[in-house]
Amino acid sequence: MIDLSGKKGIVFGVANDKSIAYGCADVLRQLGADICLTYLNEKAKPYVAPLADQLDARLFLPCNVAEPGEMEAVFDTVKEEWGEIDFLIHSIAWSPLDELHGQLLDSSAEGFCKAVDISCHSFIRMAKLAKPLMPNGGTLLTMSYHGAERVVENYNMMGPIKAALDSSVRYLASELGPHQVRVHSLSPGPMPTRAASGIQAFDKLMDDAIERSPLHRLSTPEDVGNMAAFLVSDQAASLTGNLIHIDAGHHLMA
Repeated sequence: MIDLSGKKGIVFGVANDKSIAYGCADVLRQLGADICLTYLNEKAKPYVAPLADQLDARLFLPCNVAEPGEMEAVFDTVKEEWGEIDFLIHSIAWSPLDELHGQLLDSSAEGFCKAVDISCHSFIRMAKLAKPLMPNGGTLLTMSYHGAERVVENYNMMGPIKAALDSSVRYLASELGPHQVRVHSLSPGPMPTRAASGIQAFDKLMDDAIERSPLHRLSTPEDVGNMAAFLVSDQAASLTGNLIHIDAGHHLMA
């Protein structure tokens, strides 16, 4: 049994109890970790607050990464309350819905740049803020998708954005390695989350994953949480810079 007692960390990106971020937070909390949970804004707060209570989250803070100063305020509070952290989970992605539903060719510079900032560069900014709070090392995790590696129908502009995120993980792992900070990208398979609902014909994508994956099932937020727990634990101390698929093997299939 993995024991995360005494470890503290921040989980960004919980929208509801079906969120991958919530699946991660739930597993980590069950294994003894203390959680700081964030919520997007006042509109989202009533949906996330009960989950923070269920997790007995020590800290529950607002964070819209597109709003200047909000991310920094989270880390300032965490530093004041805890002093140090052991892990961070970034499960945040956004793009303009009309551009997500359109071709990459038609994406605007403004829409693409904002999507990259929220979905990718926010993780880089978090890594910079987390580093001083990890004097004894730690683990940074973010969420990718197979559409970063292969063309997935209807994933469109998020494909190259997630590819940038995966590349950022490798460079961050190299830069933070001397500080014993480990960085990984997790690639869950399709699952019925709120974020996924923005992708056109997503039900078809899930059906295909069940039919064609070697295990003939969908992965779950709990599956992702179990992998996150291992990577956060001391058992994974020699691992960094990996892209890890949690998708019942769907990524293997041509």
